Amino acid sequence: MLGAASEIPVGGGTVYTAAKVVVTQPASGQYKAFSAVCTHVGCIVNTVTNGTIGCPCHGSEFRIASGAVVTGPAPAPLPARQIKIVGGQVILL
Repeated sequence: MLGAASEIPVGGGTVYTAAKVVVTQPASGQYKAFSAVCTHVGCIVNTVTNGTIGCPCHGSEFRIASGAVVTGPAPAPLPARQIKIVGGQVILL
């Protein structure tokens, strides 16, 4: 279990550092999960703002709906991770 789905803001997301996963909610009730390991040099992403997931090391940004690169130097999207919502809790599969 990662945490409560209610803690993930619509249009934003939450980084679960220990699990190395970021969970986003691009639209109400639509949850997405991605690896929190940046595809550039392996730093852990640390922000989810303005529709993007941000990496603190070199400024790479990724879309919250797809994990796609918005701003480099990351060469590839964040890999998707599988989650499900059970009893209001986010479960990493």
